[in-house]
Formats: sequence, structure tokens, C-alpha cells
Amino acid sequence: MLESVQEIDEQYHDKLIMAEWVVTIIFTIEYFLRIICIRKPSSYVFSFYGIIDLLSTIPLYLSYFIAGSQALLAVRALRLLRIFRILKLVRFLGEASMLKKALRESRAKITVFIYTVLILSVIMGTLMYLIESREAGFTSIPRSIYWTIVTLTTVGYGDIAPQTNLGQVIATFIMILGYGIIAVPTGIVTSEMAKQKNNKEEDTHRNTQVCRYCAEDKHLEEAKYCHKCGNLLHE
Repeated sequence: MLESVQEIDEQYHDKLIMAEWVVTIIFTIEYFLRIICIRKPSSYVFSFYGIIDLLSTIPLYLSYFIAGSQALLAVRALRLLRIFRILKLVRFLGEASMLKKALRESRAKITVFIYTVLILSVIMGTLMYLIESREAGFTSIPRSIYWTIVTLTTVGYGDIAPQTNLGQVIATFIMILGYGIIAVPTGIVTSEMAKQKNNKEEDTHRNTQVCRYCAEDKHLEEAKYCHKCGNLLHE
């Protein structure tokens, strides 16, 4: 990143290259030490972090042998993924899994929501194309739909703006509608996450006791009877 800033690169170019070589050599040594130390090297070489380590190391070497490979240096940014190990962020993977599951469970609702917003954008964009003039920037229906989406998402670049009174009234309606639309997917995902959390809490109050009649497990801590067959769990 610092090399991309011209003033910094002109003043500290050699020091940045030196620092890059030091870091790359350290990563290279670590990569080979990992291969040497483990019993099954292929399990690391072809693992997720093994591939990341390799991709974050080889670009600097390739830049001195292959012309035009300087663009590969950007691949080194993949080493930032190792922050999960450095900062011990693995403990948060459970929450990430919960969020992923919540998004997967709510994908149908989100798909319907996005489809509705898309249809609304097409209708409003077409309407604005008919109302506004080409001089105002509404030169085509796709460009008008672009303006509608930008306005609906409350981004508002300002490159296109309605000039007529009716167009401004519709724009105001779209802006207000945008605030309401933003809350919809948030509510959908939050609801699913709350459901996932409740299920997780419910599982924490269950034990591994197995019913001797139907082999069902995960009974409540103080349960006396099987929740599947109804037989007494223990005498």
C-alpha cells in the first residue's frame, strides 16, 4: 500500500523493498519448517492456510524472473487472512457460522425482497424517464433505473437530479421509501439469528443420555422420560 503512494515510494523505495524481502524470507522459512515438522506434509500444503502461505510468498520471487509479474504482488495481501491465527479469532468462528446459517435460512425471503425492489426500481425509473428531460440526465430508461437505485439506497451521488416538480415529488417518495426498505433485510436476518441463538441455548441444556429403548439422545438435563418414545430413561 505504501509503495502505491508516490511521495512515500520516492523517499523510502529501497527501505520498503528491503522490508518486503525480510518479511517474505521469514514467511518462506516458516512455510518449509511447517512442511518438515509435520508427519503428513501434504495435509498442510493442500490445506486452506497452506495455500494462502504459498500464494503470499511466491509473488516476490516471481517478480524477478517473470516480466510483468509485479501485478502478482497484490496476491501477498492474502497473508492478511492469517490474522485469524495471530489474534486467536477462531473463537468467533461459531458466531460466523451462526450468521452464515441465518443468511442461508432467510435466503428465500431476501430473494423475494430483492426481486420486489428490482421491480420497483424498474417502474420508478421508467416513470422518471417519461417525466424528466434528457437535459436533466435521464437519457435512457437504464440510466433512470440507475438513478432510482442510487436514490432508493440513500447513496445519492448527485450526478443526476430531477428538475420538474412532479419528478422531485417522486424522488422524495423514493428517498423516504429507501429508509423503510433498508430495515427489511436487517429484520429478516436478525429474526433468523435470534432463532439460531434460541436453538443453540436449548441445545446447551441437553445431555448425551441415550434412551435404552429407542436410542434417542439429547434429552433435557432433568428429563425422566424419553421425548421420543416416552419410556423411563432410568430407574
